[in-house]
Amino acid sequence: MYRYDEFDAAIVAERVAEFRGQVERRLKGELTEDQFKPLRLMNGLYLQLHAYMLRIAVPYGTLSSRQLHRLARIARDYDKDYGHFTTRQNIQFNWIKLPDVPKILEELAEVEMHCIQTSGNCIRNVTADHFAAAAADETDDPRIWSEIIRQWSTFHPEFSFLPRKFKIAVTGADEDRAAVQVHDIGLHLKKDASGRPVFTVFVGGGQGRTPHVGPAIRTDLPTDDLLSYLDAILRVYNRHGRRDNLYKSRIKILVSALGAAEFARQVEEEWALTKHERINLPPQEEARIRAYFQAPAFRKLPKLSRAFEKAKAENKAFARWASTNVRAHKIPGYAIATISLKPIGAAPGDASSAQMDVSAELARLYSFDEIRVSHEQNLVLPHVEQDRLFEVWTKLAEHDLATPNAGLVSDIISCPGLDYCDLANARAIPIAQGISERFADLERQHQIGELKIKISGCINACGHHHVGHIGILGVDKHGEEFYQILLGGRADENCRLGKITGKGLPGEAVPAAIERVVAKYLSLRKDESERFIDAFERLGAAPFEEALYSAPQGLAA
Repeated sequence: MYRYDEFDAAIVAERVAEFRGQVERRLKGELTEDQFKPLRLMNGLYLQLHAYMLRIAVPYGTLSSRQLHRLARIARDYDKDYGHFTTRQNIQFNWIKLPDVPKILEELAEVEMHCIQTSGNCIRNVTADHFAAAAADETDDPRIWSEIIRQWSTFHPEFSFLPRKFKIAVTGADEDRAAVQVHDIGLHLKKDASGRPVFTVFVGGGQGRTPHVGPAIRTDLPTDDLLSYLDAILRVYNRHGRRDNLYKSRIKILVSALGAAEFARQVEEEWALTKHERINLPPQEEARIRAYFQAPAFRKLPKLSRAFEKAKAENKAFARWASTNVRAHKIPGYAIATISLKPIGAAPGDASSAQMDVSAELARLYSFDEIRVSHEQNLVLPHVEQDRLFEVWTKLAEHDLATPNAGLVSDIISCPGLDYCDLANARAIPIAQGISERFADLERQHQIGELKIKISGCINACGHHHVGHIGILGVDKHGEEFYQILLGGRADENCRLGKITGKGLPGEAVPAAIERVVAKYLSLRKDESERFIDAFERLGAAPFEEALYSAPQGLAA
């Protein structure tokens, strides 16, 4: 893992001291809320419906046990004993008191964490594949490049006040688990025909009010040129991005208006103009950062673990968990284990302080002191010996963390919605809970197979509803909550936006409507290997929309 150097430590310490003074002035009434707002947002502090919410950065989703233990302590001491993990690999605390914030930031700094650039019109926390350095299909560890981008972008003077917030995601594997095509900039690292690592650069992706899948403007960018090329992209955006209209300020609007070819041309032109002043990455600097991400001291193990196979044969519950929550590792004898934060009927992505402490200890004991936050709002132990998976599962089960549903219908992504967020139009958590309870039978979930449901409580799409196999969007209609259903989205390497179906449904009708869609899929799929998204793309939307709206009269609105 990356460790702070003296510059990181100084930056964070100075920011904590600075914000402590700003909070004191606010509490004394020397700053109005309007004056304080831009200052608190620069430190990841939002004012939500009921309290302040603090968003803490988890760069590229990687945590040590010490850091996760500290987050657990913050949940106990300063919140209501839980935290909420987000789709951007951050954690949010929803019940923070303003006088406590400087102390929280100080305690975070002690374990090399902060809230810098988790809000505001700047380059936000850089995200990456949560299976980084473990996945068998990986070209290179994307966290190395994410850290390089983090250091380049932190307090970048030219990009501190962009037209709008800016999000970058990086993956280095064949399977895109970082949703790079729905980010402002998405970077997919591959090898060209000669074996040289190069980036495909996607620009102008995003969700929200006007969703776009980002087009690729460059498919062969050498890694040495990464920072200067990003610089050129940001300069073009900073120059031409709309600052007069909040709804047209994201780079996706600029790319769409210009067209991908013209935007790419302008980037190349800007890049050529700065040829003699480019910020190129010195080889020694890449080597320095790469050294922080050296592989753990893996043991030489048999490819097939007899203990693992025996445990699966003797324990059906463990075998079920292993079939969904355990993925192949690139090192023989090891596995990647997903810790589900989606027990039936729970709020997706929430973890209690006790669950965080348990997860941290499992990371320390079984995964080389490393744990990841996934885009699906789960946690991941990236490096577990197959022989020890049964021990891990047993400890998880004791704390309601062993739900065998990774990638299944109850592994729902959801934003906090109207229960917490002052931007939301409708609740999201109760809809997720209702669907989860509707499909509570785990045997049935496993029969259904992979199915990604994503729910947002408003058009800002924090729940990524546009790229769910089934997406659900909460809307307000004359003071009542209704839910639009989208079908056919996906966030992987074949990224596609879901299509809105017909009229919205009242909340109480949504779980049954989703069940009808799933039943239609089961009746039409070729065999058990055909996933929902594959059947949808083969058959089209018509049969699923028909099932969706085949409810008794009066349910659709």
